[in-house]
Amino acid sequence: MFGPFVHDIDPIFAEIGGLYLWWYGASYSFGFVAGFIWLRAHRSSLAFSHADVYRLIIYIAVGVLLGGRVVEVIFYEWAYYGEHPWHIPAIWLGGMSTHGILLGSTLAVLLFCQLNRRSFLEVGDVLVFAAAFIMGFGRLGNFVDGQIVGSLTQLPWGVKFPDLDGFRHPVVLYDGLKNLLLIPLLLLIKRSHPPGGVLVAHFILWYGFLRIFIDFFREYRSSLFGLPPGQEFNLLMTLLGVGMLVWLYRRERHAGAQKESYTETVVPADNPRGSLWPKRVTLAILLFLPTVMPSDWTQDVPARYGDRHPGISYSKIYPQIKPGG
Repeated sequence: MFGPFVHDIDPIFAEIGGLYLWWYGASYSFGFVAGFIWLRAHRSSLAFSHADVYRLIIYIAVGVLLGGRVVEVIFYEWAYYGEHPWHIPAIWLGGMSTHGILLGSTLAVLLFCQLNRRSFLEVGDVLVFAAAFIMGFGRLGNFVDGQIVGSLTQLPWGVKFPDLDGFRHPVVLYDGLKNLLLIPLLLLIKRSHPPGGVLVAHFILWYGFLRIFIDFFREYRSSLFGLPPGQEFNLLMTLLGVGMLVWLYRRERHAGAQKESYTETVVPADNPRGSLWPKRVTLAILLFLPTVMPSDWTQDVPARYGDRHPGISYSKIYPQIKPGG
């Protein structure tokens, strides 16, 4: 039997040098580790060396952090950052966009494939399973932080979030479940041996299309062209996914009955183990960096968390950001 849930989870698990370490940010670190493990397990099918695995996950991590931040700043919080541009690099003040994460990681994989002469569709068809899992798990981090909330509801699984009235839809759990359910869907599609890139197209299509309905239960605090900015991106992803599927199957049909296949290559020999250390150090830095990120909007962090941990007040560390600003 479900019952109303009062959210009283502390989103902060530690503090280092005046910076909070957040469970939300730690979910990114876990995602990068999971992506690395997934790539390493499939490196033979991709003809990747160990160095390739490190290189690609570093590209993806940088793309995720840059893409998530840039889209958040421009489309969600420009009213704030337009007046405080020096705070844009300060990820520890809050603010990341899920759609920006997807865009940034996609561009990172494209760049990697371009520079290393790899097939983006081949690499993407492997990565979509890890992406669905990581995006699903990451939503647990959002829920722990308790900052992305839904509309008011009387359903028995409604959640009472801190500082908000009434019980609300746990929209991030809806979205997380949706992301995880993409995995069996993609596995089912894979069994039909589709042309290269079809799994990527289906991931884009179903991620965006299903989220359209989930986001009807979400409370957005900004708009773009009269619609919540998340819905704009959902519609674009849906159209992009459909367009990719039409193009891929039309290309296959024009090529005749023979399906696209990738040239079998031999896994390249690794460089000496010592050459991996710079990549390992870089990855370690990228694993720590996200832990300082809260999921809340930048201007809300001092107001919401300065009093919960009186020994560490964001409003004192960053006086430019006024509580409740």
